[in-house]
Amino acid sequence: MFLEDPELDDDLPISYMSPKELYEHSVRKAVIIAQRLRDLRTEGEDNIDTYTALFGGALGSALIKEGNPMMLHFVMFVPTIMGQGTTEQQIEWLTKAWDCSILGTYAQTELGHGTFLRGLETRADYDVKSQEFVLNTPTLTAYKWWPGGMGHTTNHAIVVAQLYTKGEFRGLAPFIVQLRDLETHMPLPGIDVGDIGNKIGMKSVNNGYLGLKNVRIPLKNMLMKNQKVLPDGTYMAPKNSVLTYGTMMFVRCALIRDLSQTLAKASTIAMRYSAVRRQSPIDPNAPEPQIIDHTTQQLKVFPQIAKAIVFKTTGEHIWNMYNNVTGEMEQGNMERLPEMHALSCCLKAITSADSAAAVEICRLSCGGHGYMDCSNFPTIYGMTTAICTYEGENTVMLLQTARYLVKVYAQALNGEYLVPTVTYIGESIKNKRFGAFDGSLEKIVQAFKFVAANKVRIAYERMEKYRKEGYEPETAANRVGIELTQAADIHGRAFIVQSAYIELNNLIRQVSPELGAILKTILELYLIDSCLARIGDFLRFINLTDADVSILELRLQDCLKHLRPNAVALVDSFDVHDRVLDSALGAADGRVYERIFESAKKNPLNSEPVNKTFHQYLKPFMKANL
Repeated sequence: MFLEDPELDDDLPISYMSPKELYEHSVRKAVIIAQRLRDLRTEGEDNIDTYTALFGGALGSALIKEGNPMMLHFVMFVPTIMGQGTTEQQIEWLTKAWDCSILGTYAQTELGHGTFLRGLETRADYDVKSQEFVLNTPTLTAYKWWPGGMGHTTNHAIVVAQLYTKGEFRGLAPFIVQLRDLETHMPLPGIDVGDIGNKIGMKSVNNGYLGLKNVRIPLKNMLMKNQKVLPDGTYMAPKNSVLTYGTMMFVRCALIRDLSQTLAKASTIAMRYSAVRRQSPIDPNAPEPQIIDHTTQQLKVFPQIAKAIVFKTTGEHIWNMYNNVTGEMEQGNMERLPEMHALSCCLKAITSADSAAAVEICRLSCGGHGYMDCSNFPTIYGMTTAICTYEGENTVMLLQTARYLVKVYAQALNGEYLVPTVTYIGESIKNKRFGAFDGSLEKIVQAFKFVAANKVRIAYERMEKYRKEGYEPETAANRVGIELTQAADIHGRAFIVQSAYIELNNLIRQVSPELGAILKTILELYLIDSCLARIGDFLRFINLTDADVSILELRLQDCLKHLRPNAVALVDSFDVHDRVLDSALGAADGRVYERIFESAKKNPLNSEPVNKTFHQYLKPFMKANL
């Protein structure tokens, strides 16, 4: 329906389009996609996977390479109404939103503040007489900045603002605000809106800015599922403050799943190119080998293939966990909400940072050709590295997780009950020594948890030291910021290795022995590579010897050797369509050099043998001194 639709093709590579041409081209395609979605909904054929594929997954990146300008309508505007709107509000707004009779975005980040939500400056003051909220961005730094589609595409936004009733600050709240006239699309009175300009990536998402000056909206436009304002201005607080941030938790869990597809794309391109490219004889008397036969090239590419598979299993695990916790919350059980919030924060940070680094490694593995736009690495990297910042800047995400872990450590010292993903912290307090390290995969998983527990302990002890010296908690946390982020990072990695160990072993038991052996090698490669990458922490807390480390290094090399015969088949198993890869280096037919040359011929500069600059500038310059 989508990949074979000629209307969704790019006749000219988008890198040759101006920003205005790219936006208009992308909106045209976004509307075609939305119309197809509308048809699917009418026929009852749509589901969550449809929207995931089109707005977060591989299919969406194939159709609109630099991002869909209507994406936030489906991935933030609609889910926020579903998650934070009352039944009455959902009835009023969701029909319009699903039918796309209105188009919305989500406006939280400001020019002067991002992840630090308490610093947001946009105000919503309740006017009891008119039963309206009056919204203002009182300073330049209060302008909303970054919402996708806000520049020129959407006509509504969910605006997150400081809520004031009866002259008192009540916290942050979400409000549905109409931005543009539904017929003319002109900005409404008091609305200052536009596009923020070019970026490293996501060039067609139409990220916008928004200024508000005495914009009035009715009381019913505040989303009130979790917190309420009554007509007389009485404020009713949410049962749990984290409930207000439910949409962002949902998006972070979705991003973790999406990143596995990004890694699948990057590692497929790198692996296929490495199977075609021949260079630098290993045996001086033999022909040039495929570059994937060089061990150093295998070390670049194979761990990224393993990460794609591991992040896939982790993504599914955290997604299922999110759905379970959400179900418990609907029943009024909030016990696992802090755990879920902490996990989604650190896993979003780890998977995005690792994926951005992995994409760059894959690009480097393709040499100079990886630097070309036709490799698709520039676009993949631009889209991936953005995730390190949006939906919560990674360092701040780790600090949020760390605050939770420090509280958990205090609970463990008091012998209190701990939820499943942090029980290892309590176990480390009871058993302060790790014991013998035999190098088994199970021991590596246990070692990760032991190291994580000790990193949390150090962060807790140093926080306590400063607290006892009279420092305020925020000042103490700043002084221990390095230890806190390190603790959160290794906690998340301990979760990933345990999840991979459980999920892949479950899978191994269900498949043929031959396939099971390959999956076991993938698991072993990921665990050992992850361990060696942080060997300093392991040596610090576990009684590892030089011999233990040497054995791990040699086992890693054995993993590379064992994966070599099946490496191409592994990336083929990702089943990434050529349109999704959009790479001259990674197409399934292996015509790397032909496709690179075909791409060069599409350059508009090559449409004429002599460019006008020769006669205009070059020739006069060269003839000037004759």
